Amino acid sequence: MISLDSKTLPVNINIHLLPTPKFKTVLVTVLLHQVLEKKLAAKTALLPAVLERGTVKYPSLRDLKIRLEELYGAELGADVIKKGERQILSFSLEVVNDKFAPGENLLRQGLLILKDVISNPFLENGTFKRDYVHQEKEQLAKEIRGLINEKVNYALERCVQEMCPTERFGVYKYGSIEELDPVSPEGLYEYYRSLLKNNPMDIFVVGDVDTEETFDLVQEAFSFPRNGGPGELPPMEVYNIPGEVRYREEKLPINQGKLTLGYRTNTSYQDEEYVDLLFYNGILGSFPHSKLFQNVREKASLAYYSFSRLEKHKGIQLVGSGIEVDNYQQALEIILEQVELIKKGKISREEMENTKRALINLYKVVGDSPYSLVNFYMDGLIGEREEGVDYFINKIEGIKEDNVVAVAHKVYLDTIYFLRSEDGEGGEQS
Repeated sequence: MISLDSKTLPVNINIHLLPTPKFKTVLVTVLLHQVLEKKLAAKTALLPAVLERGTVKYPSLRDLKIRLEELYGAELGADVIKKGERQILSFSLEVVNDKFAPGENLLRQGLLILKDVISNPFLENGTFKRDYVHQEKEQLAKEIRGLINEKVNYALERCVQEMCPTERFGVYKYGSIEELDPVSPEGLYEYYRSLLKNNPMDIFVVGDVDTEETFDLVQEAFSFPRNGGPGELPPMEVYNIPGEVRYREEKLPINQGKLTLGYRTNTSYQDEEYVDLLFYNGILGSFPHSKLFQNVREKASLAYYSFSRLEKHKGIQLVGSGIEVDNYQQALEIILEQVELIKKGKISREEMENTKRALINLYKVVGDSPYSLVNFYMDGLIGEREEGVDYFINKIEGIKEDNVVAVAHKVYLDTIYFLRSEDGEGGEQS
């Protein structure tokens, strides 16, 4: 498996190289870390879109795209990622490997464009261009309001908000309209200058590259001034044994109810038992052979879908099911029963073997995509784990039923959230 080669620049930027001959392109991803906070989330989420609009050298999106096309169709992207209680600005550039375009220096040129987008944004009267900020605020507001149209994701997000009302994890990754409305070009620019100067930054490079040469290229491009301190973010709140289970119900004009259960697993990615938890989640609801799919959807025919997923850095598990409103109580009872069965060790050999095989397959394909590789090693950085893919595969191979049962006993139900139709009547189908 590909090994990570890391180095820290004097300007407190961490460079991570993943040399591999597997890809014909080189992917460069820059991650700027910020703590997830209600008052900062909308401003942070707005930044990638504003920065993509233009640089000092390429003042419009059109100018930027023309320049990228000159580099054999290089691709540039920017977004915001939520990882536990971190909100991360992500900037990516993918260029054709220089080996397929001798003499063009595509990686060097691409790095300079990426550096311009991040450190030399187009300014108007000493701040972000007003039109750019206004237009991107409108787009972000549509994104925030549009969540309600994606009922599955909306129900999951609302369950998290009800579950973590006073925790950073309860903040939506794009923030809120209330926090977005007052953002000005001047305030956004001052915030970004501080963020760029002080917060942790990581750069990943994936592709068939020479290690020393690439370190030098990145150091040459990303030489803008930054503070030399560690720039550490506060630790995440993971360990929590809830008291009484919270019940929340919300009514909207929908036909299909969305039942979501939020669990505290008291195990995060950095814990030794994380792979046991991953296995537990696989048995419960990650795959077609899992207990939720088989018992709630297939056997009882109570759900259009039923699954469980982990937020590995926060240690939260969400169970989601799409059900008829009248089936609420029966569906809830069967879901709770599946969780209890695992705690009691009622796990079949077939469930163990199928979960083992499915999880190993997921890890085996990590190396098939440069983006998957970056995501895997980014999780490692955040979770302070240095192990590679082979470590996780070996751990999965060795997991026994006792490991799954032990980690299951650390899992506690926190919140039950039900999104249902208004007054028992259907509405839009979703």
